[in-house]
Amino acid sequence: MASVSCLMRVVVMACGASIVLATELVSAQAVFDERNTSADQLRKALTPVAPATTRGEPITVRGFDPLTPDAAAPVQQGTTGHTGGASLLISFTSNSTNLTPAAKAALDQLGKALRSEQLAAYRFQVEGHADPRGPSDVNMRLSTERAQAVVQYLSSVGGVAPERLTAVGRGSTQPMNRHNPAAPENRRVTIITVQ
Repeated sequence: MASVSCLMRVVVMACGASIVLATELVSAQAVFDERNTSADQLRKALTPVAPATTRGEPITVRGFDPLTPDAAAPVQQGTTGHTGGASLLISFTSNSTNLTPAAKAALDQLGKALRSEQLAAYRFQVEGHADPRGPSDVNMRLSTERAQAVVQYLSSVGGVAPERLTAVGRGSTQPMNRHNPAAPENRRVTIITVQ
């Protein structure tokens, strides 16, 4: 199930799952838990939304539809729509880049979404995030390696062409939950559609 969360580029879930709240808001994205993620939900979240126009001029809208995660991201004044994005709460074994069975199942759904007709023309940036516990250089390395592990899995097992995927580590620079450093949403992988 997805929940909408006004955060940085983050996770995607379908309606009915728990809502992840953050006190510091960056941009609207859906958040997905690896246990409740479908390819269709991810496909919808990752599909870029074109701006509404009247006579060629963008219309600024701000709205929220709790039943459709891709409708939750506001189109900001002066933008041309928003890129697709989803954050997955992907689990790894402690202090490692080893994907858990639940993470692999979620990435199988992500691979299916990325191979869909709607997303076939796009490339994706895979961003790894770490919680702020530990030295920043270790967190940066670990987040980069985790993003690379996801890219490797998606290309080798998920059937996604490797040239469509770029791995980036963000370390602990973009926590979703600043009030609880150990919160699982601070250890995540974000998928951003590149147009």
